[in-house]
Amino acid sequence: MYTFSSKLKMFSFVLMIVGVLGIGYSFISAPKTTADVEKILAADAHAGHGAAHDAHATAGHDAHDAKAHAEHEEHLKHVLHQLKNKPWAAVYVAALFFMLISLGVLAFYAIQNVAQAGWSPVLFRVMQGLTAYLPVGSVIFFILLVLSAFHYNHLFVWMDSELLDPKNIKYDKLIANKSGYLNEYFWLIRAAIFLIGWNLYRYFSRKNCLAQDEASDNSFYKKNFKMSAAFLVFFIVTESIMSWDWIMSVDPHWFSTLFGWYVFASFFVSGITVIALTTLYLKSKGYLEYVNTSHIHDLAKFMFGISIFWTYLWFSQFMLIWYSNIPEEVTYFVTRIEQYNLPFFGMLALNFIFPFLILINTDFKRITWIIVMGGVVILFGHYIDFFNMIMPATVGDKWFIGAGEIGSLLFFLGLFILVVFTALTKSPLLPKRNPFIEESKHFHY
Repeated sequence: MYTFSSKLKMFSFVLMIVGVLGIGYSFISAPKTTADVEKILAADAHAGHGAAHDAHATAGHDAHDAKAHAEHEEHLKHVLHQLKNKPWAAVYVAALFFMLISLGVLAFYAIQNVAQAGWSPVLFRVMQGLTAYLPVGSVIFFILLVLSAFHYNHLFVWMDSELLDPKNIKYDKLIANKSGYLNEYFWLIRAAIFLIGWNLYRYFSRKNCLAQDEASDNSFYKKNFKMSAAFLVFFIVTESIMSWDWIMSVDPHWFSTLFGWYVFASFFVSGITVIALTTLYLKSKGYLEYVNTSHIHDLAKFMFGISIFWTYLWFSQFMLIWYSNIPEEVTYFVTRIEQYNLPFFGMLALNFIFPFLILINTDFKRITWIIVMGGVVILFGHYIDFFNMIMPATVGDKWFIGAGEIGSLLFFLGLFILVVFTALTKSPLLPKRNPFIEESKHFHY
């Protein structure tokens, strides 16, 4: 049985405490009124932006131009919403990212069951431990969705009722036409169905796996096989809709038919990477005696392969939209290239160039420090990927990596470590009666 070390537990608490302080500071320091925004804009280090703003304000005041003054006030409100969104968006990105890591592990576990893979059963309890975060992450994330639906933030512009009123100057015909699907209550109902479905599979599959240890036949294994097959059908549908609802809808004027696959590849490779890192940590502490370099090699192959798959999807989406040059589509990338140049292209280097260069070598896939280094880079790169998906639509050009972003990352990392390693103490790390356990114990590549 695994024992959660006091040092690691203390480390997780420290991360959570520092994270809460960073998140709290980001909310406290966010502007509360348009007057605060004017002060921030006036002190903006970007001289061009400040000069343009001052000229706009002066023209509106001196000429007593009501229209210009109204536009100026509307601009201030827009910037206020963006700056007030920043701490919310930071928490949202981190909460979503860590929850989806756990979901990615769950999908990988289900695939191993359905494929009747002979190499992976010695890693099943590691996977089950990592999926223990899913219920906790789901509750936190659903609370964030509810807070968004009840207008505690402005992350989702389509929730503004003024956009649906034909008599209002802000009326948006495209968003109004989507209101049958994009409305707060239906959106929350879909979210509840997705989260409950994923967590039910996680609960019953683990229950059956533990029951199989004490069984005299393979009945529980067969139940898991059938349940995993059904789950994967449910998962592939709900994952696509989830990516539209929770990520793509922050840009309600933009859509991509490839987006569900793109998001899946991002959190799927992140989940596999976390399996590899957790396995290496447990192995270094003297656990998982039957895990050998061949198991690590296979995990590293998945890290490499899904990284290439993610790059293929990224390029396919980018190239087709850029080449077609349809204004409402290409704006998505123009915004990110102009306002998020470093994280946009930096993320591509972290998620493709780096893993491609170090994991293409077969021997490197068995070297612990290389896998750890590559894994950390991949995880950070895909966090930036989710950052790029959410921030431009919610924060605009007012982004920077501050207390809110760092604090959110630290808090959810600490919570993830605490939940996962506590779950690993609840059951033996080796399934006893899985039909393929002996093959897995003696797996060599």
